[in-house]
Amino acid sequence: MVEAKVNWVDGERFVSSASSGHAIVIDSDRHRNTAAGPMELVLQGLCACTATDVVSILGKKRELFTAVEVRAEAERATTPPTVYTRIKLIYTITGKVSRKAAEDAVNLSEGKYCSVSAMLKSTAQISTEIILDDSAGGYVDESAKKK
Repeated sequence: MVEAKVNWVDGERFVSSASSGHAIVIDSDRHRNTAAGPMELVLQGLCACTATDVVSILGKKRELFTAVEVRAEAERATTPPTVYTRIKLIYTITGKVSRKAAEDAVNLSEGKYCSVSAMLKSTAQISTEIILDDSAGGYVDESAKKK
């Protein structure tokens, strides 16, 4: 079982920790803005989840990538609960990567592997864009080959 907890610090600021032993500060007060807010962390989690999948899949396909960036642009409902209603994920993959391999990796992440995406689909329409940048040389993730 995974566990998480928050402890109130002041105002709308909390220290959160999880069963992994890692802690972060969360600030729900967007005017004070001393740390990421809960909804920002949801988007960051989505980006990290799908990026992990894409890196793993491209590595297993022996695609020569040097960088993977996933950026999210999101819209929220106008009335509470202000859930995400639209999310656009923009993948920028640098290196010698075929379009088909990139599309396959993104589709597998979205349709099969990314747990965060699977949860958000119940309230948000998620779309994707893939930008390939082959201006840099390639890199094969050695750890992905061994899996």
